[in-house]
Amino acid sequence: MITNTQNHKPVARDKAALIQANYHTHTRRCLHAGGTDEEYVKEAIRNGYEVLGFSDHCPWKYATDYVPKMRMRLEQFDDYQSSILALKKKYEGRIEILLGLEAEYFPQYMDWLLDFVIEKQVDYLIFGCHYHQSDETGRYFGRIARDGFDTYIQAVMDGLETGMYSYLAHPELPLRSLDWDDGMTEGFTRICRYCAAHDIPLEYNVLGLQLARRTGREGYPHHRFWKIAGECGCRAIIGMDAHHPKDLRVSLYRAARRILEEAGVTLVHEIPRVDFKGLRAKRTAAAQTPEILHKNED
Repeated sequence: MITNTQNHKPVARDKAALIQANYHTHTRRCLHAGGTDEEYVKEAIRNGYEVLGFSDHCPWKYATDYVPKMRMRLEQFDDYQSSILALKKKYEGRIEILLGLEAEYFPQYMDWLLDFVIEKQVDYLIFGCHYHQSDETGRYFGRIARDGFDTYIQAVMDGLETGMYSYLAHPELPLRSLDWDDGMTEGFTRICRYCAAHDIPLEYNVLGLQLARRTGREGYPHHRFWKIAGECGCRAIIGMDAHHPKDLRVSLYRAARRILEEAGVTLVHEIPRVDFKGLRAKRTAAAQTPEILHKNED
């Protein structure tokens, strides 16, 4: 379920009013997920989801001959779109299905991305800040040294300021490889304050929770981050980050919900709708403003 951004304000909700929804679902097109698109839908229905959003890793139109190894290629998008829309129609009345993408902030390609999601009528973008500048550079934020942490924080802030994303996925991604230290508090607080002020949900990432259970190491999600999020008044959305249909197990969803409730973080099941066409109009107007001013001076 996507709500109008203008009307999407933090409100106190009865726990019973929350529906079970997941907007973070991948497909095997990203080269590191399994299962068919329909298997995800069937598993979601079996496990009681009312909303299933597909958000496979966004394809990009690179300026180089780079070939990605963790996302669909641009020429695969039409198949992705047609498959998800066909499932949406087939299962109408049983589950709401949405067409989304998980996208990074790649500065030189953001205008292209905005045009792309408008042309392809993508329902929403979630912000997964995986790479610095572009995956062409190979600098993955899940495997950075400590001195790269501030770069991650700034990349997240820059991406959020585009206004293009419905929520921030796995906000504490660098903790996949780094151990928490108190010096991270300021950076994470910047993110949380911004998201609270602009009503952008933060994702409690269940795939990361599964990893922590297997390894015995707390990476992301991290309880200290969520303490900051709660203190800042942030809202949380549960993201299963499903890379296989079994990742949609209701027991995992309920575990995440219990953790957030115990932490006192407000949980929501809706994500804001971004007016992509409105953003494009604003950017076009802003780009023309200097020229207009110059003509007026003449």
